[in-house]
Amino acid sequence: MSVLVTGGAGYIGSHTVAELLAQGEDVIVLDNLQKGHSQAVLANKFYVGDIRDSDVLDTIFSVHDIEAVIHFAADSLVGESVQEPLKYYDNNVIAAQRLLTKMNQYGVKKIVFSSTAATYGEPKNIPIREDDSTEPTSPYGETKLAIEKMMKWCDNAYGIKYVSLRYFNAAGAHSDGHIGEDHTPESHLIPIVLQVALGQRQAVSIFGDDYSTEDGTCIRDYIHVMDLANAHWLALKRLREKNESGIFNLGNGTGFSVREVISKAREVTGHPIPANVGPRREGDPAVLIASSEKAKRELGWQPGFESLEEIIRSAWNWHKTHPNGYDK
Repeated sequence: MSVLVTGGAGYIGSHTVAELLAQGEDVIVLDNLQKGHSQAVLANKFYVGDIRDSDVLDTIFSVHDIEAVIHFAADSLVGESVQEPLKYYDNNVIAAQRLLTKMNQYGVKKIVFSSTAATYGEPKNIPIREDDSTEPTSPYGETKLAIEKMMKWCDNAYGIKYVSLRYFNAAGAHSDGHIGEDHTPESHLIPIVLQVALGQRQAVSIFGDDYSTEDGTCIRDYIHVMDLANAHWLALKRLREKNESGIFNLGNGTGFSVREVISKAREVTGHPIPANVGPRREGDPAVLIASSEKAKRELGWQPGFESLEEIIRSAWNWHKTHPNGYDK
């Protein structure tokens, strides 16, 4: 039986495909290449298409014996979602509804969902636990939360079991350097900082230095992309063994401010990396740090990259050898 990975040409999706293949899984990738890269797809079975396209899904589910789906395909920029909420409801919620409809039609009863810490909004407790209140401050977070609730009702009605992984700031690259992070435009802090070190930007912008944190800049919990990839496989394993739905945070449990990330990147790269302070971005909470104790306890998950230096160094190794990302 096979595992269908939607969005498997994207950053986290491609690393998860690599992990699944290493675990001996038969993997099928579906990606419309709107933001993903065909060069990042390591699976032999690769369909270029959109999950909102009924014919594409019919082909995949009828040709292949799909046991489970790991669902990444989505728009994921917080700021853009505030400006274009309807785009996010279409590409995230409506697309997930169509995917779940096809899963139910073809009797596929397992899904691992790529969710986000943005479902919590401005947290009331640090570290954030899975049972804390969910009050998103952006349409991006709202759409991910809406999908989680849709999956809950699909479990209730159709017996489709799900694991939703709410992860924090993904970073880093595969240890062998063949896949990594390549977004256009780039919006994630660590690759932006490394672009400055490569001479591709003059400086990094700090969006606000008046937050209620020690140095005034936002604090985030950075988690290595291969640790996330491993968690998706463990979530699939849990669905097979226990057939129980669940929601899990994924993070290192340690927060680093924007200024701390820039400082560590200066150490790793040996580059001064100038930084300029600008206004806050809409929808950015001051502090997001995960409690991942539930994932460690119930999934048997343990991060392998626990220091910020390790995470940045793996990203730097990718960006040095792929300064322009994947071949366009």
